[in-house]
Amino acid sequence: MTIRCHIIEDEPMASELLQLYVSKLPVLKLVAVSNNPLHALESLKTNPVDLLFLDIRMPEMTGLSLLGVLPNRPLAIFTTAYSEFALESYELDVVDYLKKPVTFERFVKAVSKAEQRLVVNPARERSEDVGYIFVKEGTRFVKLNIDEILYIEGLKNYVAIHTATQKIVTLQRLKVLEEQLPSDNFIRVHNSYIIAKSAISSVKDNEIRIGPAYIPIGETYLKSFMDFINGRHLH
Repeated sequence: MTIRCHIIEDEPMASELLQLYVSKLPVLKLVAVSNNPLHALESLKTNPVDLLFLDIRMPEMTGLSLLGVLPNRPLAIFTTAYSEFALESYELDVVDYLKKPVTFERFVKAVSKAEQRLVVNPARERSEDVGYIFVKEGTRFVKLNIDEILYIEGLKNYVAIHTATQKIVTLQRLKVLEEQLPSDNFIRVHNSYIIAKSAISSVKDNEIRIGPAYIPIGETYLKSFMDFINGRHLH
């Protein structure tokens, strides 16, 4: 396995250290190094990667904001000198949170976690090719057609998948389902919600209506969602 990675770090010494660590692990292939999150956004459009090494406090945009606006979000390992962002980073389902100065041993452990994630879902395969997914409900596997899903709600270690006729609760992580679903059809709008774009009835006051349900739009996801809405808006 080769893990394509991108280092986004505005501190030269920290960036150089990460580049040195990456060079020592054959499993990693360094695709790009950025010292500015806006430049990184442009690079990621044409050079997608499997894994980001991402600082949190950077000029113009935080690492948290950058991760939130990426449409096809890669795995991420945060590197930061500030521990107060740990909770919010885990809410974004990052692989790991490395406190600076990062030791090589700790770096290797974080990369191993990313590798395990990619082994579980090796191609980060999306479901547009087949049109359905299987989810485990209790002791049975339930087949769900992609176009029947209205929205998916994260409930800690469980998710609830809502269709027009049923709600299926499965022991699954929201991030794993997000990686399986086609980004052309679905969009993350909150740390706890993924919605089907075609199921949206209306949007008002940072809430999305889907049938009888009202889905909040998280601040981290607001820009990417409004970009989608504006792209569909007839002026």
